Amino acid sequence: MNIKTKLLLSIGLLTGMIILLVSLSVIYLQMLTAAEPDSPIASTGLKQAVVWVAIIGGICIVCGVTLAIWLPQSINRPIKELTDGILEIANRNYEKRLNISDKNEEFKNVVDSFNRMAQHLSEYRSTTLSTLLAHKKFLEAIINSISDPIIGLDPDRKILFINSEALNILNLKKENTIFKSAEEISLKNDLLRKLIRELVSPNPQKEPIKIYADNKESYFKASYIEIDNTNHDSEEPEKLGHVIILKNITEFKELDSAKTTFISTISHELKTPISAIMMSLQLLEDRRIGSLNKEQEQLSQSIKENGERLLNITGELLNMTQVEAGKLQLMPKITRPIELIEYAIKANQVQADKFNIHIEVDYDENTKKLFVDSEKIAWVLTNLVSNAIRYSKENGRVIIGTYQDGNMVEIYVQDFGKGIDPRYHQSIFDRYFRVPGTKVQGSGLGLSISKDFVEAHGGTLSVESELGKGSRFILRLKS
Repeated sequence: MNIKTKLLLSIGLLTGMIILLVSLSVIYLQMLTAAEPDSPIASTGLKQAVVWVAIIGGICIVCGVTLAIWLPQSINRPIKELTDGILEIANRNYEKRLNISDKNEEFKNVVDSFNRMAQHLSEYRSTTLSTLLAHKKFLEAIINSISDPIIGLDPDRKILFINSEALNILNLKKENTIFKSAEEISLKNDLLRKLIRELVSPNPQKEPIKIYADNKESYFKASYIEIDNTNHDSEEPEKLGHVIILKNITEFKELDSAKTTFISTISHELKTPISAIMMSLQLLEDRRIGSLNKEQEQLSQSIKENGERLLNITGELLNMTQVEAGKLQLMPKITRPIELIEYAIKANQVQADKFNIHIEVDYDENTKKLFVDSEKIAWVLTNLVSNAIRYSKENGRVIIGTYQDGNMVEIYVQDFGKGIDPRYHQSIFDRYFRVPGTKVQGSGLGLSISKDFVEAHGGTLSVESELGKGSRFILRLKS
């Protein structure tokens, strides 16, 4: 019986009873007016009519009350069950099913549709969940198979995943780390604390991390990868967290150390025979022994130039090995910048005269004194001036000057050569790097060592250059 039939039946039943009650009442009134007051028959008929009217009226009232209670409940009960089922589905209880005993077609169709929907959702969740679990296990297998330690953090820096290598290095257990705050764990773990600190406040130096692992000192380079979820509907990508990867560079560190030791040894060994050659050349050029002819003088001059170049290269190599080995010793003292500039000019004057390069000095009289290792900084300026001369055209000029900027002293060397392509402004400070197409001879170590010397003093060495307009190297030190 559907809702429409129930309503029609209820309305018909009540209407019929009301009509019957009204008819009996009319008959009763007609009899009351037509009958004689003292007639026993009329009196009996009236009493019977009153009884029937009362009985039928009571039945009408009972039926009305019954219908008023039963009809809303019969409609509300399946609706409530359907609402409760929808709420269960909304709460992801896809096992919920409706079993309404009501046989009306409207609710039967709704119940069948609801149960089919719940069945499909349950099957979809089971399939999706199993797929997600399979993918999760696959990703965990990949992460654990990687030999480098890996740690995954969410935006709140809770550990989402960590492989066995990372657990081994950090000396942690997986059950004590997953979904735990990395910052809280780092309070009792020095290495993790260092990694988190580096994540929050990156250090531009990017020094390798030394860790005692595998029964030896190992070196790791930390890489911090920010994970973003690029959503095309959103202008800004959603931050999902970070991944920390520790690359084991112990093998490369050992090779680098062996290389440094080798270069240092060779440089020391080369200096002795080169010095002997230079000494022999001086004796050969001594006119007290005898004069050289023109061809011999040219050969001796060539030997002298190449010997000096070899001495410079070996000196640069020794300086580089000192920096790499961390054995660079500074002996600072109070020095006037003009003294360093004069030393650099004097050291390069012969070279400047050879190419007819005019060296100009733009010295700010307000320049304060420096507390530096004068030998190291003088070497830097000498190298910068030498480069400026070599990359300048003949009959050109080079400017070396100073500028006081607060508590910082700027010393710059300006040339007006062909300049440096902006693509190489950072690379020129790398060891052994030479700008492609450069014909000027050199080891590619001078600028690298100069930068190391300056940074050892807490200063900076940078370049400003444009193609066709020359280059300006700027050295900044605290006064």
